[in-house]
This record gives sequence, structure tokens and C-alpha cells, in this order.
Amino acid sequence: MEEVLSELQNAQTELDPQFKALRQAMGALRVAIRLASEDKADALPMQRALVKLETAAFAVENESLDSAVSAFAAATGTALNNLAFEFASDLREAFEARGERVEGRPPVLTVGKLIFNINIAGRKGQWFYGKEALTRPIPLSLKGILKAYDQQVKRIVNRTINSSKLTEELYTAWQDCLTKRKNRPASGRINIVETFSQLILNRQSNRFWNAPSRRTFKDYDRALFVRDLVILQEQDAAKPSVGGQQHYFRLGVATKSQVGQASRSIWLPENGTDGQYYSDITFDK
Repeated sequence: MEEVLSELQNAQTELDPQFKALRQAMGALRVAIRLASEDKADALPMQRALVKLETAAFAVENESLDSAVSAFAAATGTALNNLAFEFASDLREAFEARGERVEGRPPVLTVGKLIFNINIAGRKGQWFYGKEALTRPIPLSLKGILKAYDQQVKRIVNRTINSSKLTEELYTAWQDCLTKRKNRPASGRINIVETFSQLILNRQSNRFWNAPSRRTFKDYDRALFVRDLVILQEQDAAKPSVGGQQHYFRLGVATKSQVGQASRSIWLPENGTDGQYYSDITFDK
């Protein structure tokens, strides 16, 4: 009987994972069936149920189950899109009541120079300036979204700068980067992110260098740097007198390999969701 017992136990060991996977799949199916039987699609519960259903179905080889999961995923996607459009409509009304216009379609909306990305499944959204995140994901509350928008308009959109001073800082940082090069590039091109990093280092006080810490560090948010470059381009004011000479900076368009890499390029917005990636900076006399 020992051999028989061993065979039975081996079969049980082999079938047990399959049984557990089927049991989980059946449980997830029951929840999905209940939600699909409702008169009106409830997007957020459907999205949670879909995650569990997809996870359970991954462990089970069954064409009918795969087909059912695909159908439920499509229905869930439609429900989420509808919910996003409903929320976007409410958001439009809230901004219109303030005399401001919302453009675009979910999940990406634009209000003036700022972009709002909606994550309806996560029930959160996030404000951006170009590709730069301005806020952490915030709950989809009209009051909270409007408050965050006003804060970022004041901080980013309505920002004022000393154009000549900033361009002089850029020029100095660019020169410092060139000086560090063993082989100076003939074109004078320096990566814009490297120049930005050097500019931040140049802004640090003796207090920081004597005792480096977060408390003594003077930060310069990347989103602010992007906004400042846009302002400089709009004003065409990058013409300070440095050492008795006037200098003009030019930005080089990023290559395909540099696009989207935060360490190699930056994206400057032109209007709404339109803009351009740039990878380097040069100065001409």
C-alpha cells in the first residue's frame, strides 16, 4: 500500500496548484459576472475585479476564460473612459465658472499653460508643466484640483525672473563645464542637463560647502528651470553683458536617442501639449 499511497500523494501534489488556481479563477469570475449583470457599468469596482480576474486567469490555461477576460477588460476600459469623460465635464464646468477654459480630452486636459493628467482607475490626477510634474498625484476632488492649479499658476505660470542675471548664470555654468573638459568640443555644445546641474552647484553658498546638508542646500527645481528657459526664449532677453561682451545662447534639438531621457534632454513646452526636446546649449558672441 505504500506504493499506492505514494502515487496518490504525488497526484494530489500535482493537482493541488491547479485546483487552487481554478478556485481563484471561479471566485474572480463570480465577482465579474455580478458586476456585468448590473444595469449600469460601475467602472471602479470593475477595474478592481479585472485586476484579480487577470491575475487568476494567468495561472489557468483555458480559451473560454481568456476570451471572457478580454471581453470584461474591454467593457471595463469603456466604463473607465466614460467615467473620465464625466469627471472631465465636471472639471470643465468648474473652470468655466471661473472664466477659464479647459481643452483636450481625457486622460490629458490642458488649462492655459498647465496640463492635468487623469488616472481615473487610481482616482487621482496630477498637474504638469510640459513633461515636468508639479504635484504629486492628488485625489479627484474638484476643490483640491482647483486649489493645486491656483498654487502652480502662481508658482510657475506667473513666475518672473531677472533674465540678464539668469543668462549670466547659464553662461558661467556653460563655461565651467567647458573648462572641466579635457577635450573641449569644437562646437562648444554642452549638455543642457549638465549645465543645469553646474548652475545649481554655482548657486551654493560657502555655508553649504563648509557643511553640506539638505538644510544649507539651495535647490532649483527642474520645473522652474524649464519655465525659466521658456521665459527667456519668449522674451528673447538672453543678452547680458559678460566681461564687456554680449552673449546669446542657443539650444540644440535632441536626437532620437536623447529624447525622453531626463539625464540627456529637457522638453520645453510651446503651448498646451506641444513642445520640443533639447539636448545641449551653446553661447555665441
